[in-house]
Amino acid sequence: MPVSITLIGGPTALIEIDGFRLLTDPTFDAPGAYQLPHVKLEKTIGPAMRPDAIGPVDAVLLSHDQHSDNLDNSGREYLFTVKRVFTTEMGARRLGGHIEGLAPWDTAKLRDGDGNSLTITATPARHGPAGIEPLSGDVIGFVVASSRKDTRPVYISGDTTWFDGVAEVARRFKCGVVLPFAGAAQTRGPFHLTMDTNDTIETARAFPDAMIVPVHTEGWAHFRQNGEDLRKTFDVLGFGTRLRLLEPGVPTVVEAP
Repeated sequence: MPVSITLIGGPTALIEIDGFRLLTDPTFDAPGAYQLPHVKLEKTIGPAMRPDAIGPVDAVLLSHDQHSDNLDNSGREYLFTVKRVFTTEMGARRLGGHIEGLAPWDTAKLRDGDGNSLTITATPARHGPAGIEPLSGDVIGFVVASSRKDTRPVYISGDTTWFDGVAEVARRFKCGVVLPFAGAAQTRGPFHLTMDTNDTIETARAFPDAMIVPVHTEGWAHFRQNGEDLRKTFDVLGFGTRLRLLEPGVPTVVEAP
């Protein structure tokens, strides 16, 4: 079955799959400067939709809680209006309440009243080059697998670069749709904290039967690459038919190629 994805902005997207509605890293604050402990981030574009326009969701998939370009003040408030929220184990302890912490390869279930279910598997993520973990903190991605046999799994990378953890996800899951967190984010050092065009191509090669639907490419000044950079790269290397760029606020049906 096809999946519908609506880009809200930055890393925030509404994923509708087999009657379930999931929201990734909620960011709803207005454009402006946001001071983190060690760096100031500038948001340049506001969200395409406000939370009340999104409607009810079954769960939030939060890759990490420490950076305002993945969870801002409005996003934090939003978490406590949603029944299920999945994030890192440390993030769950920091946020408190009903937030559920998952370590890589842990699973959780969502069920509806008709006997259908989604299995949420937390996946490894590394928010920059090897050795960055003490600075960037813990991050996870997610694989969403439906109990329906005709629906392929969906992979949401979370804030990560290409590394062996992403390759292991590809070995374990035959995903039909992949949402890489791209944009080549760069803040304090001469290195990227999220996938650049090369990383995204490697991800496409690792998931040869998946449609690639990048998020986290627009809306912040520290994003060094955008959707058009990805488009040019994919076209030159012959992957262009497998890239789907989303228009913010527009529900888009995505099927595996």
